[in-house]
Amino acid sequence: MSLDYRSFHLNLLSHTYNNLLQNAPFNLADMSTQDEEFLQGMNTLIDLGQSGAPEFFEQGQNLLCTLVRNYPDLMPLVARDLLWYLGGDCLHHMPDEEIEKFQRLEEMRYEAETAGTDFNYEKERALILGYH
Repeated sequence: MSLDYRSFHLNLLSHTYNNLLQNAPFNLADMSTQDEEFLQGMNTLIDLGQSGAPEFFEQGQNLLCTLVRNYPDLMPLVARDLLWYLGGDCLHHMPDEEIEKFQRLEEMRYEAETAGTDFNYEKERALILGYH
């Protein structure tokens, strides 16, 4: 996995964490133990991702599924890319059409890497997902 691809997703994860901190219940002075543990899990996940630890994906899947289950109103703060990137059970929270778009993007990235050609992930992502 290329560093740029991983860095892109780790930046999304950090951005998600920062967005969560600005919203209830995570911006309240009196957070529940569950909320504090969730935030600690996010911090740990970011650290795991930066270190390249193999348990990053499993813990990431668990954490995002917890977010879906316990804080569904905050899901709009999560880039859909993270559900795809972490895979596993996270994919259950994506419609088939969205999965197909990310699969197409993944195939394009793989083909470029295999051929040794440059691939601008962010640009192609924007085109496939209809951001441009």
